[in-house]
Formats: sequence, structure tokens, C-alpha cells
Amino acid sequence: MNKMMSDQQILGIDIGGSHITAGFIDLSSGEIIDNKVIRKHVDCHAPANEILNGWCSAIKELWNQAGVQRARLGFAMPGPFDYENGISLIIGVAKYEALYKMNIREELANRLHIPASDIRFRNDAEAFLEGELLFGAAKGFNHAIGITLGTGLGTAVSHNGVTVHPALGMHPYKGEYIEDYVSTRGLIRAYREVSGQDAPNAKFIADRYDTDELARKAFDSFSNHLIWFLDFFIRREQPEVLIVGGNIANSWHLYSDKLEKALASTVKKVPVIKMAALGEPAALIGGAACFAVNH
Repeated sequence: MNKMMSDQQILGIDIGGSHITAGFIDLSSGEIIDNKVIRKHVDCHAPANEILNGWCSAIKELWNQAGVQRARLGFAMPGPFDYENGISLIIGVAKYEALYKMNIREELANRLHIPASDIRFRNDAEAFLEGELLFGAAKGFNHAIGITLGTGLGTAVSHNGVTVHPALGMHPYKGEYIEDYVSTRGLIRAYREVSGQDAPNAKFIADRYDTDELARKAFDSFSNHLIWFLDFFIRREQPEVLIVGGNIANSWHLYSDKLEKALASTVKKVPVIKMAALGEPAALIGGAACFAVNH
């Protein structure tokens, strides 16, 4: 490859609670160039310098593999975050708190010796939906919403090619936020309430669904909260399609029938509901698309 990537070749980067994933994306095709993706563990509780150096190490490793000395970087980043100015506002969610109020764009530009203008950020759920709109399950739809069911509740909306993050996981619900109920921790809490036991993760509960009545009750409670949220989200946005992603989406089949019947009774027009098609590359594509013409 050349020393610099072409205008259509951007390094898409997904920052998760425990990892950084990166790959060069060809925005003209949505393909990961040479199928090279780097995924590295990151300690989200580490000091700021350690976190940022870890991110830069992964980026430089991919640059070296690609034979380039610099490239533009499009980040899919969890919130809260000032995406336009590149400043982390993450606090009170037990991850990346050492980065609070730091200008991440400037910190990375200095470490990587690239112009700050070569680094852009967008919300990770927004990036996920953008990737699915460009090359995945939402392609061809003009009005779409997306949710990611995982550590939190990610939400994104796209109308006529403009994709944004409405931050609806923070919508007030039962004196808390909806993502306190519709998330991994929400499912674990539901299981604790019916069983008195702590589950290590969502998969633990899903694996017991067929044999453990308490696991079924936990999912029943979880799905009731999700139905309330989707009813609200669909009424608000009137989408043609709903794209579902995230770790708990793997268990969608356990409650999808109940959910779709409930929505059919309350929503005037239920959108097409589709599982995300691209997996993790959706966020990489959406991150890279920060540099697409319409952004």
C-alpha cells in the first residue's frame, strides 16, 4: 500500500468497555481492507496515559501492517462524549473515568503525530446504525432506528441519510433510566429479583432459559421493559425498519414473538424488525463514515 491511504480508505475504530477494535475501511465498498482487524484488550479503569497509549499502540500496529505512516481515524465512541470537540464526558459509569474532560482528539494527535483534523468521533450506537444503513440490514431504508442491547442501551435514528444519536438510554423510567432495565445489568437485576442469585452475564441467564423457570421470568421482565421502550421509540420516530444489535440481541428469539404481538396491539404501524447483519464491522464502517461526503 501507499504511505497514505486514499480518500475512501479510513481507519475505523470501535472503543468498547474493555477493548479497542480497528480496521481499514474502504468506504466505496464497505469492505475491511485485506480483512485485517486488530482487537486489543484495554483496561477501562487504568490511568489516562495507559488507556491512550494502548489505543495508539493498536493503531500503530495496524498502520505498520498496512505499510502506511498515517491515516485518518474515525472513532465509534461510547458516551457521554462531546463528539464535535473530541472531549470525553464519561463519568459515573465505571469505565474510562480517567479520561473525563480530556481533549482526546488533541491527545491522540500528539501521540500519533497527525493533524487533529484527521481524527473524528461519533457515538458508537450511531456508528452501528450508519454501518448497517450503508452496507447491512438497513440498506435501502430512508427511515430507520437502531438499538444495541448490551452494557447499556444504545439508540440511533436515521432519516433521509442523516444518522444521529438521541441518547434515549437516559430516558427517565420508573425513577431511574430505561437502560437500567433494558441492558445486561437490567437483565441480571431481573434475575436477581426472582432468584436471589447473581448471574455473571446475560449469556448465563439465556443458556438456562429452557430449563430454568426463573431465567424465563427474568427475560419476561426484561422484555416487558423493552416493549415499553420500543413502543415509545417507534411512536416518536415512525421508522420503516428497526435494527437490533448488541450482545443480548443473540437472545432475541426468546422474546421476539411476545414483543412483536405487544407492539402490534399498540403501535399503528410496526416497522420491519431485523437483526444487525454486519456484527462488529458495522461500528468500524460507521466510524470511518465520519469522513464520508455527507458528514
